[in-house]
Amino acid sequence: MSFLTVCLNPTLQKTLCFPSITPNAVNRTGVHYLDVSGKGINVTRVLTQLGKKAVHLTHLGCEMRTLFLSLCEQDGLAVNWVESNSQIRFCYTVIDESSGEVTELVEEAELVSPQTETHLLEKFDSLLEDASPLNSSSLRSLRLGGFARNLSCVIISGTKAAGYSDTVIPDIVHKAKEKGLRIILDIKGKDLIESLKYEPDVIKPNIDEFIETFGLGKECPRKSAKIPSGFVRGLMLELAQKHRCRIILTNGSKKILTADKNNYNEIDPTACAARAVNTTGCGDAFTAGLAAALESKADINTAINEGIRCGALNAALLRPGVIM
Repeated sequence: MSFLTVCLNPTLQKTLCFPSITPNAVNRTGVHYLDVSGKGINVTRVLTQLGKKAVHLTHLGCEMRTLFLSLCEQDGLAVNWVESNSQIRFCYTVIDESSGEVTELVEEAELVSPQTETHLLEKFDSLLEDASPLNSSSLRSLRLGGFARNLSCVIISGTKAAGYSDTVIPDIVHKAKEKGLRIILDIKGKDLIESLKYEPDVIKPNIDEFIETFGLGKECPRKSAKIPSGFVRGLMLELAQKHRCRIILTNGSKKILTADKNNYNEIDPTACAARAVNTTGCGDAFTAGLAAALESKADINTAINEGIRCGALNAALLRPGVIM
């Protein structure tokens, strides 16, 4: 079984670790890392580290493309890409060991060229062209780089760069659904709302993204602290019933909320808790562990616990989106 991950916002992630940080002063460190990142790449890397076959689809452009692909090769990641004529963004994780604070500095993505979306959808179609419906007894064969792989699951993560239309992600979901593939979405906002009509199998935003998408919008800086738990539970059950999907909401070290059309449940993740060094990519590690377990025919509680385990492993390491 193989996974196709999709993220339309590639990132080069710089992690800087300081013994302590003094404001308004020069702070130096010899502990720093440069990684390919973005939510989709993080999911791909953890799936690969779990021993799964995963291919990532994205856009790349300009002079940082060579560096991005070189770093992917170093990590053993398979990437299919289209030209965007846009620079790959940098994001920064700043860790203060004395306080335990982890600060994220995020560059907004550049505008992709007008033809990028068309080329990306064509690439996606070519990756799916040999995939057979889920109820077929034949193998779902995906030809990538000369290797035949059995495609079973499409995972779409993160926001999209400027220049894409509002229909690109729902179109990808629709195409994958027509092929009968399992679909896992870690997206938010209009992309998620417009994708729900195609009945993805799992949606997995964090709780604040969920409330921002379906609840009170952007009025509250920390949405989950302002919303009654009954409101969230009712909305989860309503959406799960209407769109025949499972909803899983992560919330850092707090309880994970899950609902399908019949049941609502809360799962305590603290059994796998570890000292958090860098929380960047923990949600992506969770997604990868969840997806890997589901494709191995695990029940949902087992799959969620595997997601928790992978998220905890990621939190204990300095690099983003890794479990080893």
